[in-house]
Order: sequence, then structure tokens, then C-alpha cells
Amino acid sequence: MNTPDLIAFLIDVHRDKLTMRERHVAVARVVSSYEFNNTYQYVIAREDMHLSWLESAIAELGGTPATVPASAVPPLGKKESVVPLVTEDAKAAQAFVDGWRPNIAGLPQARHRTLLQLVLGETLEHKRFFDQIAAGNQDLLGRRSNGPGSPGTGGGVMSVRWVGDL
Repeated sequence: MNTPDLIAFLIDVHRDKLTMRERHVAVARVVSSYEFNNTYQYVIAREDMHLSWLESAIAELGGTPATVPASAVPPLGKKESVVPLVTEDAKAAQAFVDGWRPNIAGLPQARHRTLLQLVLGETLEHKRFFDQIAAGNQDLLGRRSNGPGSPGTGGGVMSVRWVGDL
């Protein structure tokens, strides 16, 4: 694979991963469950790292990563479940892996192949998280010492991410 083809390939993977990340940010804004929202925050943080790696690889080759528009998810009603959104995210994660795995396996550059295989593996981990959320599993990132609903969480997450200076 020549350099222009490799750049185009990495830009395409980056675009798809960035699109997923933006969707996860939008879903996280409507997920009020403390445990589920924390899981989305973890997934987003890992995706930020994936994107950083891809952006560095693209820049080192002389390319410029693509941008994507922010994703939006309509607010959920009081009785609406996040399960359909989470199920979509699980399916999208599997589709990302299924779509890119054959192409990544054939990359001649070990550095890029290894990096992208790591991204695929972590994307499958995220899919497992989404499947567990859809199943109602509360212990996704470990158990809180005082259990769900313990003091300090108020039973949910705040509507804004950052509040004042700490």
C-alpha cells in the first residue's frame, strides 16, 4: 500500500470512529443512570485515545483527519428507556469491527495494523458494555462500595458535565 492509499485508509477509519464517538457523546447526554453514564464516559475517553492515535498517524504521513458533524439524540421521555439507543450502539460497534477487520488484517505496516487491531479489540469491549447495559447490568466498571444509589450520586448524573472550578 502506497502512502496516499494508507493516508486515505487511516482517514476513513478515523472518520468512522469519530462518528461513533460523536454518537456516544449524544447518547451520554440522555443517559441519566449513574453507572450507565459512567460507562459511556469511559467509552468516550477510550475513543478519544483511539482518535488521537489515528490523528498522529495521519499527520505523520502528511494527511489531515476528516471532521464529522456533532450527533444529536432527542431527549428521552420520563418513561422512555435508553435500551434502544444502547442496542443501536452495540450493533454499530459490531458493524465497525466487521467492516474494518478484513482490511486491517491485510495492512502491510505492522505499526498501523497493530494500532488498528487494538482499536477493534477495544471497540468489541465497548460492544460488550452496551450489551450489558441493555441487559440492565449495573456493575459495568466495578461495584461501588455503598452500592447503587449510594449518597453522592443522587440516583443519577448531572445535566451538565463541568460545574465551576474545583
